[in-house]
Order: sequence, then structure tokens, then C-alpha cells
Amino acid sequence: MNQTKYIFVTGGVTSSLGKGIIAASLAKLLQARGYRTTIQKFDPYINVDPGTLNPYEHGECYVTDDGAETDLDLGHYERFLNVPTSQANNVTTGRIYLSVIEKERRGEFLGKTVQVVPHITNEIKDRMQLLGKSGDYDIVITEIGGTVGDIESLPYIESVRQLVWDLGENNAIVIHLTLVPYLAAAGELKTKPTQHSVKTLMESGIKADILVCRTEHEIADDIRNKLALFCNVKREAVIQSIDASTIYEVPNLMLEEGLDVVALKKLDLPKKAAPDLKNWNTFLKRLKNPKHTVNIGLVGKYVEMQDCYKSILEAFIHAGAANETKVNVISIHSEHLDPSNIAEKLAGLDGVLVAPGFGERGIEGKIEAVRYVRENNIPFFGICLGMQMSIIEYSRTILGYKDANSTEMNENTPHPVVNLMEDQKTVTDKGGTMRLGAWKCEIKPDSLAHKIYGKTEISERHRHRYEYNSAYVEQLQKAGLIASGVNPDTGLVEIVEIENHPFFIGVQYHPEYKSTVANPHPIFVSFVAAAVKAKKK
Repeated sequence: MNQTKYIFVTGGVTSSLGKGIIAASLAKLLQARGYRTTIQKFDPYINVDPGTLNPYEHGECYVTDDGAETDLDLGHYERFLNVPTSQANNVTTGRIYLSVIEKERRGEFLGKTVQVVPHITNEIKDRMQLLGKSGDYDIVITEIGGTVGDIESLPYIESVRQLVWDLGENNAIVIHLTLVPYLAAAGELKTKPTQHSVKTLMESGIKADILVCRTEHEIADDIRNKLALFCNVKREAVIQSIDASTIYEVPNLMLEEGLDVVALKKLDLPKKAAPDLKNWNTFLKRLKNPKHTVNIGLVGKYVEMQDCYKSILEAFIHAGAANETKVNVISIHSEHLDPSNIAEKLAGLDGVLVAPGFGERGIEGKIEAVRYVRENNIPFFGICLGMQMSIIEYSRTILGYKDANSTEMNENTPHPVVNLMEDQKTVTDKGGTMRLGAWKCEIKPDSLAHKIYGKTEISERHRHRYEYNSAYVEQLQKAGLIASGVNPDTGLVEIVEIENHPFFIGVQYHPEYKSTVANPHPIFVSFVAAAVKAKKK
């Protein structure tokens, strides 16, 4: 292909309709037809990135190989496409304005008045075409965050309007995701919210090429005809997106609706071969027909909101399917754990994952959870802060350092077994300054980590400021807490484990970020397998 084609996905009526899943599903189908496809997300909030946002505000912060702190939708993109994303795949209003203001300070606008149009919109358009101009992709799908009509989304909508005009016919299309609600009292689906949403889009100068209608009930032909007529789209371009039992069913549902075929037709591209979804459907079959069931406790302090641990939950789905096992993840708030109730709270669990996080709230509960599973031979998996809690617990219980702690929680602890990274001690800005992105790790031969990965060198994604204090490594190792993975450049410990335990491993990095349908993460797969084995005993 000589020219990259662009698909823009907007949303109307309400938020949380699933633009990211629709975008990822369409990308999956186009990829399965042989097109090089990528997805990018443009978020209307003024934060430069979600790195400083509380998880309750925006869900988890997803991290790419190149160290970008991004929207959690990028996790869906990677899980569906099995292709890494980068800094270029997620742009916020804050990043756009920061870039334009820096250019103004450098005098690049030659003294002109800097305005939303054309300066902000031009910056947005440049970012929207960045991946397309790389030559690596045939089709770029761009998800516009927020809902049409929102004040903060207007510059993006205007940029899309201009870009569709700039690129010309058949080179860019707009898919509008909307809601068709069912009113139980009337016993029917209502199209008026969608009509108003499309009208709002048209007031901004954009005509929707395809309507994707989220619904709880099947949309009958008369409703489709009505939507086509009053929203000014072809009948074939009214696509039903009915509720599914799992997000991984959506590509097949979109295939049945012909979303990919309609999109290719409007982009004047050949259909090529039918989508090859053999491996995808094998995964779905294993997911829907489990032979085992395990209960995994997720000990964290953001458990009230599922999106806070989105990648972990999805990694369990991938690992469960790989083991033909249904994984019931049971959320346990670490603030509510103490020695008096730990046995009751963790009763009936086949494994426990202690989740990542920041700050001292709920820390003692996490430490108590580690102690209980270690002493009771329950499979344990600690991620980032979870690994650090295992180090603190081992230092307190086995070495007898009752005051052992992380300097994140207690700067004056006499035993700082977890300490602020040396290069973080002069950092004042909080945004984008942690240890981020992919780092190498060398694995000790014949260790549990080596058995899991099957190799001695790996690369995993990080997001942290504090580290295992090297001054305590030798002492703890002699006591049985083995440092089985180390960064070859910094000497920082990446993995700890305990021998003579059914499964006990803590990692400083975030393996959940790299788990995909095509490549379930090996630690999650091994952890679920250990839980299945533990349950059988």
C-alpha cells in the first residue's frame, strides 16, 4: 500500500461504552486479513500522562516498552493484536498543549498569536499521522477519548474533521459508537439518543460513516433501517454490538456483523482472505470450557474498582485458558487484614497475589498476607510492591528485624530493606520520572524463575521508585530468600523466591503488562498451574 488509511472511533450518548474494545476488535479482524494495523488513543484530559493519576480516577496506568505511562486501553490493544505499543500510541491534551507552548517559547511561531485553531489542531493532526507516516502500518485506528459534545473533546473532533478533509475520499472514515438503550416500561429499544449524538457530531462538521450500536437486546431490522435513515448512513453500516460474556468474543461478533468488510469497502481496500482467527478461537474454546476451577486472592488497596488491576485480571484470563482453568479472582482489601482475621479472610484460596501500589495505606495487611501464605504453603505471587512486602516480611519474621520496612513507608526505619533508588533521590517532579519501561534481567540457572521462563535472560516492564536494598541481599539469601533475577547493568534484584515451597515468587517488574491472548505470561501460567496442583492435594 502506498498510503496509510485512517479510521477514527468516536463515542456518543455516554462514556464507558467500550470504544477501546471495538477499536481493538476491528484492528484484530483487519490484522487477521493481512493488514498491518495499529491503534492509538487520544485522551482529552490535561494531565500530560496518567502516571500521576490515582487509580480510582482513571484505572490502572499501563506502561509500554519505551517507558510511556499510558491509558489502560493500550493494554487492550496489545492483548488483542500481540504487537507492542509505544509513546506515540497515547496522546493527551496536556501533552499537546505542552508541546505547543514549548514551541511558542522557542519562537517557532514567528511572533504569531497562538490559537486552538490552527496551532493546537495542527499539533493534534501531526500526532494522529505520526504512526501512519512511519511506513510500518497500512491502517491506523485512532480512538478519541470522551464523549461527543464534551467541551474538552472539541479540538480533537475539529482535528478529525480537518484530517478527513485533508486526506481525501476513501482515505479516512469515522466510526461512531453509540448507545441504543432498552426501556423496560415501554418494552422497546430507543434510537433517539443515537440520533441526537450523530446530530451533535454533524454540527461539528463530521458525518459518521459507520454506526456501532451498543445494546443489551438484538436490534431488529426496522430499528436498523430507522437508524440508517435518520443518521444518514448506509443500512449495512449500522452495526450491532450486543453485550458479550467476555470482551474476547467481540471480534467474532464484529465479524458476524461485517464491521471489517464495511470499513474496508469505505476505505476502498480489498477484503483479501477471510480473517484467520483459528488461534483466537482455540483460546476462546479453552476459556469457555475449563476443566478446573481455582480461587485466587488478589490482595490490594484499590480493589473497589476493577480497572485499577485491569492487566492483572486479564493476565489471569489468559493464564486460565492456557491451563484450561477458570480463575475466580477474589478481591481482598489489604486495609482489612490483620493477624486476628487473616486465616478467615484467606480461607479457601488456592493462591494469593499481592498487588502493586504506592504509599503506606494497607501495607501491614499485605505483609500479613505474605506471612500467612509463606507459612501455610499457599502459592504466592508478588508484583512490584508485592515483592517488596515479601522482603519486609522475611526480614521481620525470619531475620527478626521487627522494624524492617521500606523507606517509602518509614524514612527512619533502622532496617531499610527496601530503599529509594539512588537516581531517584534528586528527583522533584513526580510525572514520568520513575524507573519505567523495559529493562533486562539475568536469571539464575536452576531457579524457579528459570523453570518458568525457560531462559536466563528476559526483558520486562517496570514502574517503581523503590528497590530491594543491596546491603541486605546476601544476608537474606543466606536465610533462604533467593535473589534469582538481577539486572545486569545496575545489579538491582528483580526476582526473589523461596525453595521448598509449592510456589513463592516476587518480581520487581510488572509481568501483567506483557500478557496477551497469543502469549500468556509464563509467570501467570505457572502460578495458576501451581494453584491447580495445590487444590488437588
